[in-house]
Amino acid sequence: MSNPLLSHWDTPFEIAPFSRICDDDFAPALEQALTAHSAWIDAIANNTAPPSFANVIEALETPVRELEQVLSVFFTVAGADSNAKREELQREFSPKLAAHFSAITANKTLYARVKSVWDQRDNLGLNAEQSRVLMLTHRGFVRGGAALTGANDQRMQEIKGRLATLGTAFTQNLLADERDWHMELSEADLEGLPDFVVAATQAAGAEKGAPGPVVTLSRSVITPFLQFSPRRDLRQKAFAAWGARGANGGDSDNRAIAAEILALRAERAALLGYDSFAAYKLETEMAKTPDAVRDLLMQVWQPAKARADSDAGILTEMMHQDGINGDLEPWDWRYYAEKRRKAEHDLDEAELKPYLQLDRMIEASFACANRLFGLEFKPLDVPLYHPDCRAWEVTRAGKHLAVFIGDYFARGSKRSGAWCSAMRAQAKLPQEQSPVVINVCNFAKGDPALLSWDDARTLFHEFGHALHQMLSDVSYESISGTSVARDFVELPSQLYEHWLEVPEVLREFATHAETGEAMPPELLQKVLGASTFDMGFQTVEYVASALVDLAFHEGAPPQDVMEKQAEVLAEIGMPTAITMRHATPQFAHVFSGDGYSSGYYSYMWSEVMDADAFAAFEEAGGAFDPERAAALERHILSKGGSADAAELYTAFRGRLPGVEALLKGRGLTAVG
Repeated sequence: MSNPLLSHWDTPFEIAPFSRICDDDFAPALEQALTAHSAWIDAIANNTAPPSFANVIEALETPVRELEQVLSVFFTVAGADSNAKREELQREFSPKLAAHFSAITANKTLYARVKSVWDQRDNLGLNAEQSRVLMLTHRGFVRGGAALTGANDQRMQEIKGRLATLGTAFTQNLLADERDWHMELSEADLEGLPDFVVAATQAAGAEKGAPGPVVTLSRSVITPFLQFSPRRDLRQKAFAAWGARGANGGDSDNRAIAAEILALRAERAALLGYDSFAAYKLETEMAKTPDAVRDLLMQVWQPAKARADSDAGILTEMMHQDGINGDLEPWDWRYYAEKRRKAEHDLDEAELKPYLQLDRMIEASFACANRLFGLEFKPLDVPLYHPDCRAWEVTRAGKHLAVFIGDYFARGSKRSGAWCSAMRAQAKLPQEQSPVVINVCNFAKGDPALLSWDDARTLFHEFGHALHQMLSDVSYESISGTSVARDFVELPSQLYEHWLEVPEVLREFATHAETGEAMPPELLQKVLGASTFDMGFQTVEYVASALVDLAFHEGAPPQDVMEKQAEVLAEIGMPTAITMRHATPQFAHVFSGDGYSSGYYSYMWSEVMDADAFAAFEEAGGAFDPERAAALERHILSKGGSADAAELYTAFRGRLPGVEALLKGRGLTAVG
């Protein structure tokens, strides 16, 4: 019987045949796929014809179907529906894949052909997109160590392999700590919790096989528990477990792994001639330099800290009025902030949540895409990797554009957070291929499933990434969709969040789960009026994480990562009642791979643009202005990485933005 991962997928839109794939298929399929890919690379490198754009660069752009199919399926299920076998395979595959792709950039014969095409670039008559792909390919080889020789070359390959192993271990340790801890609750412990929080703990208990409700370390469970539980002792216990992920000692401790990763990254950068890993990493981003990143972050840090300090004083007074003396602690902040929000804005999340049904928010995200870009979404009945998943065909004017898959609910087999990935990216060459895009979230289950405001924003955020993939219209896969600078990739996602706050969208889709009635105008005004509530807290916890990430990679690697983290936080005056959004042992953005290393700031860099970009709609005909929507698709969403990010944004807006729109959007402009 043939391996389904290697065969042609005779399924609707060539979606992976998940129901025919088992875990035992992955290892043999990967071996065969790597062999086929190596043969293809060797053929390009050893081609006796003179190097040309077609036989070198376009040939490298030609996907080897077997490898793409194996990797797309495996990494989808490894992240969203893992098990012991898949975790074992991931540990096995990571160094193997790192070695395979390192061997490509280390192939001197192949690099010589790439360099030959690069040296002829002015005489090849290339169009702008081809020139961009050539530049990125040549740069990728150089930054990958292709020009290194001898011992330095060998050491680079060793570093890449070790980093892949460590990144996988970091991720799996974090998943293990999140999966293995839970706190059982008695009926008395549920007192004071809104119905939706009780339901979330009951669903979590059922998922864990516990006899009753539990608090888990899924953000969709622990965050509302910290917001609403009047039991300070239980909040403290839950927060301690949340903060200790990856730092519990034993086999799942990530502290030594993080230190080794930082040391290896610094060594890698030095081998390539850079002063630091941050200098190496940021060279290809919009920011370009560590100084530019720090300048942005500190422009935001000062007003955010001032607001947070002011808020801490108010929350401390509220706590003292409850008869609790002493300092406000991190496990107190969300509880008293929620009480303050209810008092000042008369906004109770328990009142709001029935209006934020998951299915209606999905409809809202689709409806906005329809009004802005003419997209239509039709449900598909196809086997997927988990029963919770749903799929839609995406069309425009009757033409198929993409397949969209949504996987929305938290479970123990899924890593925390939310993300968007493409099982297949859009491309036109060597043949037309339409994207298959997945949004993965971690919302609490319910009947119906109800979202918090942050959950709803996350849904719109990830769908913004999906639109970047679905509306991509380029020739080459390497520059398709979200294949852009890291500090530009969050622009479409963060920009799309703005449509959740458009009053007419909420009036239509924020309907009560029981009555079906639209959100009352007064509640709508409360929601929008409270949109910048607690923004000091949110900004401080984020910027602190970004500054620690930058400091980790800017100088000599620290031997003790926790000591370095504490040093950075002390230097910036971190408020004691707020912790980093991602403490080092849990900082998967930075340590599970190179993606956001030295780049966690990129959410804020993109936010500078998204605030300015939405202002362009408001200055025109409103949130659904057709000319602005067409310009957004034409200059940004369809372009992928086919041009420099600054050029793309300037083409859309006519200029680059300043930080003022961001501060205004976060309600921080009036802070001294």
